[in-house]
Order: sequence, then C-alpha cells, then structure tokens
Amino acid sequence: MTPSNGKSTLVQVLLGILAVALVFVVGFGSGAAVVWFVGHGNLPALAGNAPAESSETTVWVQGNALLQEIRDILRKEYIEPEMVDDQKMIYGAAAGMVAALGDPHTSFVEPTAAEILDQDMQGSFEGIGATVNVEDGRFVIVRPMPGSPAEKAGLKAGDHILAVDGVSLEGLTLTESIARIRGPRGSVVRLLVQREGVPEPFEIEVTRDKITIETVEYRMLEGNIAYVRLTEFNAVAAEQLDAALKELITEDTAGLVFDLRDNPGGYLQMAVAVASEFLPQDALILTERVRDEDDREFRVQGTGRAVDVPLVVLVNGGSASASEIVAGAIQEHGRGILVGETTYGKGSVQQTHTLQDGSSLRVTVARWLLPNGKNLDGDGIVPDVEVVLTPEDYQAGNDPQLDTACELLRQQGNGYGQAQ
Repeated sequence: MTPSNGKSTLVQVLLGILAVALVFVVGFGSGAAVVWFVGHGNLPALAGNAPAESSETTVWVQGNALLQEIRDILRKEYIEPEMVDDQKMIYGAAAGMVAALGDPHTSFVEPTAAEILDQDMQGSFEGIGATVNVEDGRFVIVRPMPGSPAEKAGLKAGDHILAVDGVSLEGLTLTESIARIRGPRGSVVRLLVQREGVPEPFEIEVTRDKITIETVEYRMLEGNIAYVRLTEFNAVAAEQLDAALKELITEDTAGLVFDLRDNPGGYLQMAVAVASEFLPQDALILTERVRDEDDREFRVQGTGRAVDVPLVVLVNGGSASASEIVAGAIQEHGRGILVGETTYGKGSVQQTHTLQDGSSLRVTVARWLLPNGKNLDGDGIVPDVEVVLTPEDYQAGNDPQLDTACELLRQQGNGYGQAQ
C-alpha cells in the first residue's frame, strides 16, 4: 500500500517518500540534546589518571546521566507504568536529538517507516495496492490502484479500514497501519471495512501481490500534444520516463506537457537523468555545494529524447527538491514555460544512513544551486504563468493549469514553449 499525494501540498501522508520522516521529527517536539540509550559502554573511558575531559565529552556524560535519571523517575512515578516503554523513549530521544538541529530535512525515522520508505523509493512493494490517508483519526482508502488486488477484491475510494486480521487500527499511526496491511506476495489479509451507505462493517479478504508504483503516467492529448506525469524521482523514474518519451515523441508531436505537480523529489542522480531528456548537451543542471569540498557541477548526460519539442512544465506547491532542480534548469535555460503555482522551496540534499536496528537517519549533506547560483530553500520557483488550481476545480474535475499549458503549446508560433 502506498500513501496519497494530495493536491498542492508537499507533506501529506507518507508520499513521497520524504514526508513521513518529518512526522517522526515533529512528533517529539523540541526533543533532547542527547540520547541516554548510547549506554555507558559507548562513552569515553573515565580513568582517575586520564587527561581532563573535553567540554564536549563532559556534555555527553552529563546528558547521558540526565536522561537515565528521567527514565528512572518515570518508571517509578508515572501514573500509567505500562506506558513507560523504553523503546519508544529511545526513539523519542533520537528524534529529539536530530530535531535540535532545526533542520526539518535532517530527520530520524523509526524502523517500520524506514522500511516502507525504502520500498517505495525502489518503485515497488508487496501489498494490496491502494493510496491511503488518515481522516479524523480513521484509516481511509483514497483510491485503489487500477488492476490492483485492492480493486479486484472490491475495495472502494472512501472505505474506512477498521481492523486488519481481527486487530483494530484504532490509535495506530498511518505508518503502523500500512505496515500491518502490507505483506508477502500471495498471502491473504482480512480487512474490516466500514462503507458509507452500508449499515454494518463487513470483511473483505485481499490476496497481496507485488505492486509497481505508478511512477510515470502518460497519454496523447487533443492536437497531438503529449502529456507525461512523473510522480517521484525514485529508482525507476529515469527508465520509465525514457520509455514514455520514446513512445510519445514523434515527428507529429506538436508539444509536450511535463507534469511535476505534487512530486516531492527523490534521488539526485534521477533528477540529472530526467533533466537530460529535455536540455541540450553539456547544459548546466545544478551545482552541488558540500561541506569542506569544492562545488560540483552536474551537466546534461547524453542526448535526450525531448530536446527539441515545444515544452511546458506544470508545477505547484507540492513540487519539491528534485522536481525543482529539473523545473528550475528548464526555466533558466529558456527551454520551456513553467505553468502553475510557486514550488515548495527545498534546495538541499540528504544522505540516508541505515542504523543498526533498521531505523534510518537522513542528514543534510549538501545544498544545490540553480544554474544562476540561487538556492531555493524557503523560496521556491515562481512559474512563468501563474494559474491556481482551486479546491472547487479539483472537485469538479477541472484542470485550468493543464488547459493553460495546452493553449500555450497551441500558440507556439508566437514563441511560447519553444527553446530560446
């Protein structure tokens, strides 16, 4: 099962793959500056004749003792002793330690969520195949994926899942609920469903299967205008985009709409490969600025399939990170027109470390700059043509942003959408 992306918002529920990490940082508030679970055995030895401790070592020793003291008091005095869970406190301290940096993109992710994130970034997982959300504390099916086990079993958009294999989902986080529903291909999961218009909950059995995430969606629109949507920059993004462009781009193609709306980003190397489909050879895509090293330039690799076709790129507030790398490079090189709303504004690169218990630590290790040298943290990219997609448009099935993109491509004789 994979979460829903939402509209014009980067951090909805677990998409992307990046959003869930923030949940675990924010959830622990200001947090602690140290982690008591490092254990005394991991601290520097304190011998009577040892040199004086550095101030840094002293802070760690005192901090470890402080957290141990807090834990002991809680175990002795807290009114609900069964709620004093060492593992949860360990993860809380770890998340708080990372949150103390004040960087929302540097985050600690618990093992269950880390596994789900890793599966999604590989482009496939084993489960029932549905986008999901949490509404008013209830786990809801947003949309069964076409042809998925969820759709075949009869699950519908709006269904509330109350229990999995007889165990209630009440009080569980989105990630915990997803973890219970996912499982090995061929296994059966029993879901207790509450459906609007049906008086009593009923059970549906779903046989899990391998689910391929819809990374690329594409089709031809009226007037020989090609449309491609990229949902995230995961491990298969470049390969699937190239296959779509190979099928769509012909001598008769009048223009291309590249949809990056609600795309939260992903792997940096995928951003470079994707941008290389649209920009001329050796064009600068971005510059990476890392700690204690010279800046590193990333330029177009090879010859792309869509270098010459008139191009419009759709963006919104959910377009972030790798999406902004690609959209920003296209805009600055005059390769295409950006339509929609100002992007999210994330100009940093994270390195993911898998820790000993399966949890992960995402660390900001670099900042990237657009070809003009601008970093987008907090600002975002302003589109060339601003068009707002309202909730009313969405509910009615209207898409004025796509309509505007197609109209601009029809006006290509006036210079819109053409390389400059």
